Amino acid sequence: MGYRTLNPATGERIESFPPAGEVELEAALDATDEAFRAWRRVPVEDRCERLARTAGALEEGADELARMMALEMGKPLPQGRAEVFKCAAGCRFYAEQAPAWLADSPRPSDGAAAFVRHEPLGPLLAIMPWNFPFWQFYRFAAPALAAGNTVLLKPAPGTPRCGLAIERIMRRTLGAADAVRTLFLTDGQAADVIRDPRVRGVTLTGSTDAGRAVGRVAGEALKPIVLELGGSDPFVVLDDADLDLAVRVAVAARCQNSGQSCIAAKRFLIQRPVFDEFVQRFVEAMRAQTWGDPCGEFDLGPLAREDLRDRLACQVDDSVRAGARVLCGGEVPATPGFYYPPTVLVDVPHDCPAAREELFGPVAVVSSFDTDREAIDLANDTEYGLAAGLWTGDAKRAAALLGKIEAGAVFVNGLVKSAPTLPFGGVKASGHGRELSREGLMEFVNLKTVWIG
Repeated sequence: MGYRTLNPATGERIESFPPAGEVELEAALDATDEAFRAWRRVPVEDRCERLARTAGALEEGADELARMMALEMGKPLPQGRAEVFKCAAGCRFYAEQAPAWLADSPRPSDGAAAFVRHEPLGPLLAIMPWNFPFWQFYRFAAPALAAGNTVLLKPAPGTPRCGLAIERIMRRTLGAADAVRTLFLTDGQAADVIRDPRVRGVTLTGSTDAGRAVGRVAGEALKPIVLELGGSDPFVVLDDADLDLAVRVAVAARCQNSGQSCIAAKRFLIQRPVFDEFVQRFVEAMRAQTWGDPCGEFDLGPLAREDLRDRLACQVDDSVRAGARVLCGGEVPATPGFYYPPTVLVDVPHDCPAAREELFGPVAVVSSFDTDREAIDLANDTEYGLAAGLWTGDAKRAAALLGKIEAGAVFVNGLVKSAPTLPFGGVKASGHGRELSREGLMEFVNLKTVWIG
């Protein structure tokens, strides 16, 4: 697939971009490597002050960047603006916290002194997705740049304009022309970049299959890597939960970004005493969601690409043929664009696509359970382990269960989300390593032990 802007609301092709040529790629690698040698010498306080300038530039351009996302991948304008402001908050967070976190850390020893120094690694390759084209980049890049690294960005083929906008913003605000470079790479070129000795680490947000492919190359090259991959998050509702709040959050979780979010709830596990009531309320609320042009006043836009919409439709159709029942939605609308309506499935067989695969769109699978132990078994019955939601009015019950859920995060009585203050990442087939918070900052630094006799 080439790099192109294709409006998912209409199917209209707007602009295409060729992949980088050999001369361009070599020049970018040299430039980013040279920029690293200068950028690492900039005092951390100055680097962070420039990140704060980046935050201001993002906020000033929020409307333009939101419209860019709407035209490239179908994100409704209010959600696009919220994404840009979240990026600004992430930059400010690291501008404030990184100097203290990157300071030398004294340690006890048998010498006159010992400490840990936090040094940057060098140029890093960021292979980024289309569903949050700005936030996924900035949640990695803000700490990486604060630490003194430089970044080569490979944007998703469907969001090239977003990738170019990131480079323009960073050139203007960092005062270091090649600290961030955007490159349109083929998969083969990306593998070559990972192997290149000038590149010192890799981060990928994408599918589990992409993570395996990139992980193999990085492993052979002995490069540190952070993988944020797919998810099929459980949303567990116990019989003592606040149903009003649980239903409201369930709809938001399943429909945010038109259902195209790794950390969105996808499997809704409801304890039997409240199952019927939850399903009734949930279906009514899902039916009430509006969908249409992302530049209009709608809750959901189209899916980002036609093949993604068609795959989701096939997953639903195959699951229905296997015995699942559709309570709302479930049919591709006869309109231009790559739309799919909010959909609720019940009676889903254990071995059908809706039960075993990630549904990357506004399709919810709802099932029941009897005991708390059964809830945990069902929640963990997936190859993924990104995050989970747990709903109960009993704090002791929550404490007893949350440690048994196999996931990188558990949110009790709230919407699962990423935030600068909290480490983010998964287990099992959802990847490894962490982004955000102090833990994300430390993924791409050399923790150098210094001992003085």
